[in-house]
Amino acid sequence: MKPPAREGVVSSMSTQEFGARTQLFSPLARALFDRFSEAVILFDPDGHVTYANRSGRDVLDGLASGGGLDTKTLLPRLGRMGGRVERLGSGELLLGHAVYLPTARPSDTLADHERDMIVGTLNATGWRLTETARRLGISRTTLWRRLREWGVEAPGVTEES
Repeated sequence: MKPPAREGVVSSMSTQEFGARTQLFSPLARALFDRFSEAVILFDPDGHVTYANRSGRDVLDGLASGGGLDTKTLLPRLGRMGGRVERLGSGELLLGHAVYLPTARPSDTLADHERDMIVGTLNATGWRLTETARRLGISRTTLWRRLREWGVEAPGVTEES
């Protein structure tokens, strides 16, 4: 006979159950949370995890690697790890809590953000350098120099021998 699942253990939550809970949010809200560089973990008023973005799932997976996570101690534990815990509510009505935990990712440097912004704008303009430079407020020469420095080329462009 299978032992009963321990109540309040995050790792015991099936993918289906977790997926059902994430349906509380629209696809747009989930896409927005997934863009955060910090880990975002949302809890319902009972202390159960209702959503975790990619970074948040990585944090939960790391914590769960030593066994199950008791949801009664998870929220305070994330706070002790440096997480910013915020009450989510509407007036007196408590909707849950959000935990924002900084993650140390190599893409958090200013140079990486600059590159992401330039490449993103290039993609949005169809790799038109003049329009990209105008939108970014830099000269076309500066844009060209950055691309050459990073070795970035337009899709489909190959260097001839």
